Amino acid sequence: MSDASTQTKFSNPAPLGLAGFALTTWLLSMINAGWFSGDGMGMVLACAMAYGGTAQAIAGVMELPRGNTFGATAFLSYGAFWWSFALFVLFLHDKVPPAFVGWYLFLWGVFTFYMWLGTLRAPRALQMIFLALWITFFLLAAGEWTGMARLHQAGGYTGLLTAVLAFYLSAAEIINDSQQRTVLPIG
Repeated sequence: MSDASTQTKFSNPAPLGLAGFALTTWLLSMINAGWFSGDGMGMVLACAMAYGGTAQAIAGVMELPRGNTFGATAFLSYGAFWWSFALFVLFLHDKVPPAFVGWYLFLWGVFTFYMWLGTLRAPRALQMIFLALWITFFLLAAGEWTGMARLHQAGGYTGLLTAVLAFYLSAAEIINDSQQRTVLPIG
């Protein structure tokens, strides 16, 4: 039995989800930008399954009792993205035409675009993450469709920016909460 004075406080899962997204995005984007060859993909896949995929899915489930539809949808979806990416690279990479991979990336860009629209009343830091991410997906899709390495590389650099923004928001939410004041502004 509970009364009005007893409220359950749920922890904020966003810093976990953002960190899992940021770290995995950074690793993959270093390859996409051309900093490292595809030989580093094994590390990306391990991170995609354990942190980008699983930790984000956990964060998404944690958003449900908080009533955060946006957070649940975002974290569960991008967690599933990382799992689908890992499964694709491990089992299907040489069996799927680049144009179809382009559609995969483009449709993730479409999803990310309308999620970005959903952030327009949210803090600027969150808006910037989704803005950079939908641009990343569209650049990578265009690179697959055209075969232009420069578009793929531009997608990699935009992905690096996306990761930096996600790391920043994750850090801001942790630091601001622990200090009980705004140390890192989020707009």
